[in-house]
Amino acid sequence: MNVRRSAAVLAAVAVVGAATPAAADPSPSPSQAFPSALYGGKDPKFDGVWRQSLALLAQKTVGVKPAAKSVEWLVRQQCADGSFAPYRADPTAACDAKTMVDTNQTAAAVQALTALGGHGAVTGKAVAWLKSVQNEDGGWGYAPGGASDTNSTSVVIGALTAAGEKPEQVEKGGKSPYDALLKLALGCDGDDAGAFAFQPDKKGELAANADATAAGVLGALGQGMVVKPGEKSEATGATKGEACEDEKTPEQAAANGAAYLTQALAEDGHLTSALPGADPQPDYGNTADAVVALAARGDTGQAEKSLSWLEKNASAWAGQNGPAAYAQLIFAAHATGTNPRDFGGTDLVKQLNATGPAPQTAEKTRAAEEKSDSDSGPFGVWWYVGVCLVAGVGIGFLFSGRRNRQQP
Repeated sequence: MNVRRSAAVLAAVAVVGAATPAAADPSPSPSQAFPSALYGGKDPKFDGVWRQSLALLAQKTVGVKPAAKSVEWLVRQQCADGSFAPYRADPTAACDAKTMVDTNQTAAAVQALTALGGHGAVTGKAVAWLKSVQNEDGGWGYAPGGASDTNSTSVVIGALTAAGEKPEQVEKGGKSPYDALLKLALGCDGDDAGAFAFQPDKKGELAANADATAAGVLGALGQGMVVKPGEKSEATGATKGEACEDEKTPEQAAANGAAYLTQALAEDGHLTSALPGADPQPDYGNTADAVVALAARGDTGQAEKSLSWLEKNASAWAGQNGPAAYAQLIFAAHATGTNPRDFGGTDLVKQLNATGPAPQTAEKTRAAEEKSDSDSGPFGVWWYVGVCLVAGVGIGFLFSGRRNRQQP
């Protein structure tokens, strides 16, 4: 009996064993820290819906059909008003004022569920909620009512686009999301020309932020997390000074932001994070996001160089950070036409799938392999299962006889 057949036998026996009465319900309880349907093994308190959405969206992007229970878990996280919180341990309990819902988790869920299809009622309610918490300047903050920021506004634009809305027509106080983004874009003077800020500081001044710039470029282009490579631009190698123009349009803001990213990536091929008190470190996630943003504009020269850097260096980072990190790399590979199943020698799809329940496609493949094994040779898998059943019945009679003999 070969290794594959041995595994199939063990799996089949496990099924038989599971059919007998159990002492407890094996389904996860509402208070369980790590639901079996959830991708990733870390505490989902702050990012459960976000990482689940990215994982499912990445699987869909590469033609993998996610496990049904993982999709259902995401759907059940929605509150009655359409919003999503990062994680609700008990989705049967109604959301209340203490439930910390936010725009980012909600927008990510919309992008994932829209891509998967068949969840129009869920995404419709979510989009209606996002519209209801739009700020007067046309943008969104992370929490409802919070000051607009580039990242939140951009991820909501991606959700609106995915859901078939026209972001420029989604207005509050006569302002659209693009009006909010243009207010957060730096001008063309100074070293950080063309970048986006996350938010104005306390003095109302803007400071360049590479993470916000990558998000801002996608938002200004009306794109979500998954993009097809844009038409290659001849201006890919242009310097920041040559590309930046103060014309206040979303298209120009995207071009200015892309030029800033190109300049920031040019020296080392990656962005850098500098936390207070720590030495500067490569920023893998924001580099992947920058690749997607540049590819969306057709600025493929620097995008491909930075993707090559990620192929050589990002594997350990993704393994440490889990499903959302694998998803970011898959999005970057997809945007540049790179095979995510051979990403610097790493199969990103396989690694992502391994962080949660087996996808439906994998389940079908496994079933086909088991059937093939059962058909080969005079003794198939179910012959062994039959032996186990007979043995199980014998043991059952044995214990039954023992109980009968012990009765007075």
